[in-house]
Amino acid sequence: MPNHRTVAVLSDVHGVLPALEAVLDEPDVRAADRIVLTGDIAAGPQPAEVLDLLTGLGDRALWIAGNADRELVEYRRGQRDAIPDPIAPWAAEQLREDHLDLLAALPLSLTLPLDGLGEVLFCHATPRDDEETVLVDSRPDRWQEVLAGVDPAVRTVVLGHTHMPFVRLAHGRLVVNPGSVGMPYGRPGAHWALLGPGVALRTTDVDADAAVARLTGDSAYPGIAGWADAYLRTPPTDADALAAFGPRDGRTAPPDRETRTCH
Repeated sequence: MPNHRTVAVLSDVHGVLPALEAVLDEPDVRAADRIVLTGDIAAGPQPAEVLDLLTGLGDRALWIAGNADRELVEYRRGQRDAIPDPIAPWAAEQLREDHLDLLAALPLSLTLPLDGLGEVLFCHATPRDDEETVLVDSRPDRWQEVLAGVDPAVRTVVLGHTHMPFVRLAHGRLVVNPGSVGMPYGRPGAHWALLGPGVALRTTDVDADAAVARLTGDSAYPGIAGWADAYLRTPPTDADALAAFGPRDGRTAPPDRETRTCH
């Protein structure tokens, strides 16, 4: 496979159409050789609309399954009777059979050669699992554990899941999290990354008031007003998210600290 010059990475869209549209309209996204979607694409207020827009990109878009995508399929096909994220059961019911077939067939990871970065592995949470947690401040031994099975030829790993953008070195590999397009943690905006020949973390401004108005007008989710306000106007802070996710990577939770729920 020939090297790609640039790849735009969009993660954790979570069914937020206005944020996705804003990112896809970015000149660097329109010019990128490929768009890689690193999972958790549809579990949100506009699931069918988001999937239809992305399938319209054709072969230019490369898709990876996230845990939320898997859960939507499992719920609709009777393999589970609940999903922890309150909006997800509703979102699952909005999907057509072709949507379910698409999500069910997505790979857990893919590797692309990219100018300046070599072989790049894309996944959702970690290369070996679609929902385990690693963070920018995860311990070196934790990173060693989750990257242990990665081909030595891969020097860059791109993942999502925790909705917070970062770039760090872990045992000689560059690890990139582009953040979330639709449910940002840390600060508002639609977060994504542009790869090749280096790594650029990007933020697309989203008019929160306009996006909230559109979601509340277009989505039939019963709790849409509160959902949109929580994730588009006042997203969890980076400290809140790190405190909530921290115990999931094996560390001890800080004592007596209240944190917002992060999915």
